[in-house]
Amino acid sequence: MSRYVLGIDQSTQGTKALLFDEQGTLVCRSDLPHRQYIDQRGWVEHDPEEIYANTISVIKLLVEKAGIDKNEIVTLGISNQRETALVWDRVTGKPVYNAVVWQCARGAQICEEIEAAGYGEMIRSHTGLQLSPYFSAAKIAWVLRNVKGAREKADKGELCCGTIDSWLVYKLTQGREFRTDYSNASRTQMFNITTLEWDEEVCGLFGIPVSCLAELTDSDGEYGMTDLDGFLEKPISIHGVLGDSHGALFGQGCIEKGMIKTTYGTGSSVMMNIGKEPVFSKRVVTSLAWKLGGEVNYVLEGNINYTGAVITWLKDDLGLISSPGETEELALQANPTDKTYLVPAFTGLGAPYWDSEASGIITGMTRTTKRAEIVRAGLECIAYQITDIIGAMSAESKIPISELRVDGGPTRNRYLMQFQSDIADVTVQVPSAEELSGIGAAYAAGIAAGLYSRDEVFAKMSRTRFEPEMDAQTRREKYQGWKKAVEQVLTK
Repeated sequence: MSRYVLGIDQSTQGTKALLFDEQGTLVCRSDLPHRQYIDQRGWVEHDPEEIYANTISVIKLLVEKAGIDKNEIVTLGISNQRETALVWDRVTGKPVYNAVVWQCARGAQICEEIEAAGYGEMIRSHTGLQLSPYFSAAKIAWVLRNVKGAREKADKGELCCGTIDSWLVYKLTQGREFRTDYSNASRTQMFNITTLEWDEEVCGLFGIPVSCLAELTDSDGEYGMTDLDGFLEKPISIHGVLGDSHGALFGQGCIEKGMIKTTYGTGSSVMMNIGKEPVFSKRVVTSLAWKLGGEVNYVLEGNINYTGAVITWLKDDLGLISSPGETEELALQANPTDKTYLVPAFTGLGAPYWDSEASGIITGMTRTTKRAEIVRAGLECIAYQITDIIGAMSAESKIPISELRVDGGPTRNRYLMQFQSDIADVTVQVPSAEELSGIGAAYAAGIAAGLYSRDEVFAKMSRTRFEPEMDAQTRREKYQGWKKAVEQVLTK
């Protein structure tokens, strides 16, 4: 009889189910999209009930597609979109409002009030995070302020205020368990990363009762048993939960201090394992990597708004390419002496600049700058932004960085990967496997359940390596040109 590990990757656009065999090999995947609710103000919501229904449906599709005996699934791991927050009734299990998505800034006024009262630095020192509507606390506070009856129920402890992982755990266990893991908790802006507990002082500033928050559980802990809404004959354990970027860090095998990964998506998350002690930074944020085997690891993290989205902009808005695959060939065709830079500050600049008022710019063009040069500048700005964060992390942690592990769609672009290696002066490693977030959660569950050996399961992953080829003077000149371009758009 075979034994399988099930991974659920609940992301912004949809829900994936992933099936791993006893060697940790991904044998099958299935996915379903869910609706994005976006209004004229740019507020973004998801329907939590649809997300849960899709979770069950996508597992059934996976089992049918893989052609396995469903009773051979032994454990389940979950990775999830982070910061997205929702509030539901503790008794009925019904959401009081849609989930407010991580991209949604509707809590900005709440953050401005707290900042004006002088608590911004205190919150950063307690949580490791810059005060921002990006994180879960301001989203939950908005729901409690604006949904009729929510405040009164919260004060009585009758509501659950959580993130997508805690919602799925609650629903999968039929309301028996309300839990979240340390990685997700560290991204809510309500968690004290030094005491490793919910921070009552910070929660009080947002008006969120600690009694409404989930029970903190190790990332490879027991989250309860589930029969997947009656789909399984015997319940299985939920044995691993990680936020998606943390799952990718673990899936990449970045389990030692100083190891760093970048996920290239619509935006990018650069995350560095800094070991068992936090390093507080004003240029990037400090979070927990996870709590595994009873031990905490911390990370430095920098988030970039526009990386893969730059390619989409080149295609959909400028019409310079018809598919992302064209960018590699055009970049190779471009004039090597052209000095065009694109700074994609379409919605400001994130880490390490933190300038929300910055605007985008194309600079350095000459009469000979054409389509290929602009497309190449679009590709290269991805690598420059990631290099900015790598440099900040190395300086703040005092850890030299020699290797970068990467994942996400744009990593298929060999020009981008080579340029990333050249401009950051590091070895870049691209794994053969995709779906790193789901892999991380499934591996955490499989290791905890005794199905996998941690050393063996990571050793099996093959990688493509890119080594720096650019000479030091060219690297220095190109990077100085990028920094000058950024200086042109900064407002502070």
